[in-house]
Amino acid sequence: QVQLVASGGGLVQAGGSLRPSCAASGLPFSSLAMGWFRQAPGKEREFVASISWSGDTSIYADSVKGRFTISRDNAKNAVYLQMNSLKPEDTAVYYCAASKYGTVTDTQGTFRYWGQGTQVTVSS
Repeated sequence: QVQLVASGGGLVQAGGSLRPSCAASGLPFSSLAMGWFRQAPGKEREFVASISWSGDTSIYADSVKGRFTISRDNAKNAVYLQMNSLKPEDTAVYYCAASKYGTVTDTQGTFRYWGQGTQVTVSS
């Protein structure tokens, strides 16, 4: 049974930092690209960041580039999202997802498994 369990969200003031993590089980984690997506109230879910199976390659949405960093630890079956310089517009439920493939992608349809999400709230 595949499980992606996200944690580490919370409430933070603008300019602060958070580091959500996602623990994976039941899938060949070290051979799959991983991603983070987010969904704000009343909005569609959107891509945030993706990292290749090896961790050598990552891509970001323009809105978070330079502020967020995705990383992974294949020995722990975990993926992380370091979020710095947070803004109120970053407020959303953040979801981790496992791709069908090993290479980075920003297309939601290429992600096969999804976690339950963790709430991030940034106050102004």
